[in-house]
Amino acid sequence: MANHPQAAGQSSRPTVEQRPALTTQLAVACLGAGVITSFAVAQGQNPLTALSITLFSAVAAVMVGQVI
Repeated sequence: MANHPQAAGQSSRPTVEQRPALTTQLAVACLGAGVITSFAVAQGQNPLTALSITLFSAVAAVMVGQVI
């Protein structure tokens, strides 16, 4: 039973070193949302509206990533 993580006193959750940094998650989420935002601006959407949508979706993605 020594191989079981709970028996060894270890947590089943990943450690901080195993998780990407919060800034890295935010940067990746912004890049992903920015691609679609760029297309929307090219089609005529207001850039400020597009930027706010990008920031909202990036923050939402990071929040979901932290929970999961």
